[in-house]
Amino acid sequence: MAATNERIDDELIPTQTEGYKVGEKKTIAEYENLDANDESLRKWKVSLGLGANTGHTSDARNVVISSLALEVPGRDDVVLDLSSANSIDNLAPMIIKEGIQYRLKIKFRINHDVVSGLKILQQAKRKGIPADRSEEMLGSYGPSSHEYEKKFQMEEAPSGFIARGEYIVKTKFIDDDKNVHLEFTWKMQIKKGWE
Repeated sequence: MAATNERIDDELIPTQTEGYKVGEKKTIAEYENLDANDESLRKWKVSLGLGANTGHTSDARNVVISSLALEVPGRDDVVLDLSSANSIDNLAPMIIKEGIQYRLKIKFRINHDVVSGLKILQQAKRKGIPADRSEEMLGSYGPSSHEYEKKFQMEEAPSGFIARGEYIVKTKFIDDDKNVHLEFTWKMQIKKGWE
């Protein structure tokens, strides 16, 4: 059983870009004082929200993923509520109509410190066989009281008899410093219709 768990975890290891080196971790105070006379650096720090707000200090989590949704033109979003451990434990399967155009949308908040290179990794399996793996960059963000939203490119859901059925999806949110902010497993069902 342990070997199976290790193999699944290996599937959700982020890829490494050749030549990319993760910068030294700095505190917000260090970022705020970094090259105070450099205008381009000042603009970059403003884009991260540095100096504006430190987010929700009552929540110990640095990154809070509130939802993962499927945005489908002409329909309400299909949403997974990820705001608490209880909501994650009680996720209903996400039903997707085969062949639809959709895009993934993630809402999240950064609370205490700058997060560099936040990514989402996903591995979908059907009957234990890998069906799809994806890795998407969310970006780097500073703490803020407002929620960030990231939308990805439109995609087409698989269709046909072979594509229909239940998939087990493992999702992980990880940053450049290898901090895993959220990891969970959920079910997706591809059907002929929405019901």
